[in-house]
Amino acid sequence: MKRVFDFAACALFLLIFWPILLLIVVAIRLQSPGSAIFAQVRVGKDGRPFTCYKLRTMYTGTANVPTHQVEASSVTVLGEYLRRFKIDEIPQLCNVVAGDMSIVGPRPLSVRDATRMEEAWQKRRFSVKPGLTCLWQVSGRSNLSFEQWMKLDLEYIDHWSLGLDASILLRTIPAIVLARGAS
Repeated sequence: MKRVFDFAACALFLLIFWPILLLIVVAIRLQSPGSAIFAQVRVGKDGRPFTCYKLRTMYTGTANVPTHQVEASSVTVLGEYLRRFKIDEIPQLCNVVAGDMSIVGPRPLSVRDATRMEEAWQKRRFSVKPGLTCLWQVSGRSNLSFEQWMKLDLEYIDHWSLGLDASILLRTIPAIVLARGAS
């Protein structure tokens, strides 16, 4: 049921909103030369790598700068808005349609971050597909510590149900609109 919902909801969203996405892609290209899509290898279910897609929010040449080191001047004006309201993650709907991700699940980690997880309890997050949204996102995002983030991921895995997914989805909308916890 989860996979059917993921596929149908994402395919429908992409079908309906592709003209708006096309306008955003054009705006990105007008503001800064280079590809409008940023692709990065992330770690998915069972530790398998996959290419994760996002809208590019930084000027060309700064894509490999670690997130915690990104200077404000590296992010485009449009990119700041796209990040704040998670619009930059819309291309990940294609990852959901392809089966690499789910709508709800722990956020996908970069290869660098995933290899730093050495404890068995931390690696449990790779027992499910990564998601577009999760308990961490609706509970404060960057306002939470690493330990709180991991605890929420494990809570999701241990108590997963379609009802929990629905609850997280409903809480995601106000979290994004109000940009709660966005850094």
